[in-house]
Amino acid sequence: MLMSIWQKGMVSSEIETLTREMMSSGEVMSWPKEWAGHVVDKHSTGGVGDKVSLVLAPALAACGCKVPMISGRGLAHTGGTLDKLESIPGFSVHQSPAQVQKILSSVGCCIVGQTESLVPADRVLYALRDATSTVDSLPLITGSIISKKGAESLCALVLDVKFGRAALYKDLDSAKELAQSLVTVGNRLGMRTAAVLSSMDATIGRCVGNSLEVVESLETLKGNGPEDLMELVTTLGGMLLMLTGLVSSLSEGSRRISEAVIGGAALSKFQAMMEAQGVAKDAIQSLCSAHSDYFSILRKSEHHIELKTPEDGVVMDIDGLALAEVLHKLGAGRSKVGQPVNHSVGAELLVSLGQKVTKGVSWVRLHYEDPAPTADQMNRLHCALTLGSDQNTQKHILVKELILPH
Repeated sequence: MLMSIWQKGMVSSEIETLTREMMSSGEVMSWPKEWAGHVVDKHSTGGVGDKVSLVLAPALAACGCKVPMISGRGLAHTGGTLDKLESIPGFSVHQSPAQVQKILSSVGCCIVGQTESLVPADRVLYALRDATSTVDSLPLITGSIISKKGAESLCALVLDVKFGRAALYKDLDSAKELAQSLVTVGNRLGMRTAAVLSSMDATIGRCVGNSLEVVESLETLKGNGPEDLMELVTTLGGMLLMLTGLVSSLSEGSRRISEAVIGGAALSKFQAMMEAQGVAKDAIQSLCSAHSDYFSILRKSEHHIELKTPEDGVVMDIDGLALAEVLHKLGAGRSKVGQPVNHSVGAELLVSLGQKVTKGVSWVRLHYEDPAPTADQMNRLHCALTLGSDQNTQKHILVKELILPH
């Protein structure tokens, strides 16, 4: 059956039926009546340095939403939100449905893993898809993503569908096909569903790797976030506020999200979420203070090395896939479900796209432990940087297109 779906595809009504049956295979969450119209979530198809959820969930909570964010772990070069949060000592991503509701009542957001009782059909089907090499089937991807979000009983859902060198889909057209399928089926299941098509060639923000991405997320929540990360957070958050009817336009929604982040309300929600999910109060205070020594709490790698620019020029490109694949080999990611990851392994970009640099300046700081990077891996990192002479580089904008409900 899976091979037949992979070869012939499905019409949208068939995808909807499959998704609905998957959703109903286990527990479907229910929420208090007074939350009606305010329960929201987002899903990303995966990227490099994608720490959006860590900033977006508390920002949405600060704007009056309830966010039962069910996230995943990293696999291959793609990082996972749960791995990032577990680099914070004490943070528990394992919460029962009753605990999730309690956290949402008091805080407004939580970020947790999928429970055994939620969409068990998806786990069975995914294992079979893996065995039959049908993982990349568009109808099956749609069913997997939307069934889990449907089981959350959401009012509104926004999807960040990525395309480019470091994404599942390499071109805009194929990513758009998936986005349209997700939006159509999500809306048919009763969720106000929209999608953002965003570029995934370089990295999101300047940090890649679990502990380092937590640091960058906290810096963003303190008002010091990189422009590209804030672009995604405000666009995705603004769309959700618009879909719920809390605001009348995307621009107003984006402004509300931006104010929640820059004004500190989102940081307060993140603090409360950490406490509700098991982090010690003194650790929270240290991480959230204005001049935090992050690595007094988070694990820091034993070694680091900085790579230098080979010549003068303008930073034209940084290959996010090359960077992520090297970090994966150094222990930041996993090749099989269940493998441990080293939270301290990662990379910090020290330059930005479009920046003018001189020869011999550090452009990336690599954090590693055991194994140390090989000569081949170091060469791949050197080749990940492209310098040119074009002074008129365009601003690095990630969001390329929006798909709204019909």
